[in-house]
Amino acid sequence: MLAIAVPLSLMAGRVWIDPATTPNAVVILMELRLPRALLAIVIGAGLGASGAAMQGYLRNPLADPGLFGIAPGAALGAVVSLWFGYAASPYLLPLFALVGAAAAMALLAAIAGRAGGIALFTLAGMMIASLAGALTSLAISLAPNAFAMSEIVNWLMGALTDRGWPDVWIAAPLTLLGIVCLMMAARGLDALVLGESAARSLGMEPAHLQCWLVAGVGLTVGSGVAVAGIVGFVGLIVPHLVRPLTDRRPSSLMLPSALAGALLVLVADCLCRILPLVTELRLGIALSLVGAPFFLWLLMQMRRGLA
Repeated sequence: MLAIAVPLSLMAGRVWIDPATTPNAVVILMELRLPRALLAIVIGAGLGASGAAMQGYLRNPLADPGLFGIAPGAALGAVVSLWFGYAASPYLLPLFALVGAAAAMALLAAIAGRAGGIALFTLAGMMIASLAGALTSLAISLAPNAFAMSEIVNWLMGALTDRGWPDVWIAAPLTLLGIVCLMMAARGLDALVLGESAARSLGMEPAHLQCWLVAGVGLTVGSGVAVAGIVGFVGLIVPHLVRPLTDRRPSSLMLPSALAGALLVLVADCLCRILPLVTELRLGIALSLVGAPFFLWLLMQMRRGLA
């Protein structure tokens, strides 16, 4: 499906590109459409893989990578750069976002500690997310001017508009490294399916598993937020879509979730481009419009299962 979606995404837009007849088609495809498509694939793959890992670690089908607080931390870093006017440089905003993600990762690891269990780890992530969200709201309310406020709000909505090759070179290596870290945690996640006590008896080291997860989720989510803003619900949706096609082990779910996440973000970005609206629909809003009803449907299914 990705092999079909990629060439279609290169042609899709307000103006559909025909390489044979459109003037400057090669330049448009190589400098505008191709980096945007690759960036959608990279971000979607990272969010999908991290979502599968999160749901396996917490043994909760409603878990999302944003629960760790790393995405809000990265968003806070980017907001700081916009607040101070550093976003004029193409590399400073992603750098600030990555620093914010790294700070959230370090704080999460420090609070959870070596002996911290899943409950403490989850609560620490929720605290960091709440703190980062509050500081982001404070930055918006104290924005030095209306232009800075508008830039912050637009960026937080998440989009791939006007992204180019520099953004791909930032996100792709970090996301790939993050997925590798998540795969290193795969055996521990499989053991954790049996319960924390059983996993320890099988040789699973909670501290090592947490380190791999923090690094993996931090790199995949942080790099995505650094170049595209907040793009939510991907890590929640795609594991549910591909789980019936696997043996339901977390290790078997990561790669299919990465591919499905890449496909979802790519298709969503194409739809954002071709919708006949006055301005292009923001990618984060589009995925939220899909993800919120999907989340409600999951809740209804779980309620029926408990009834």
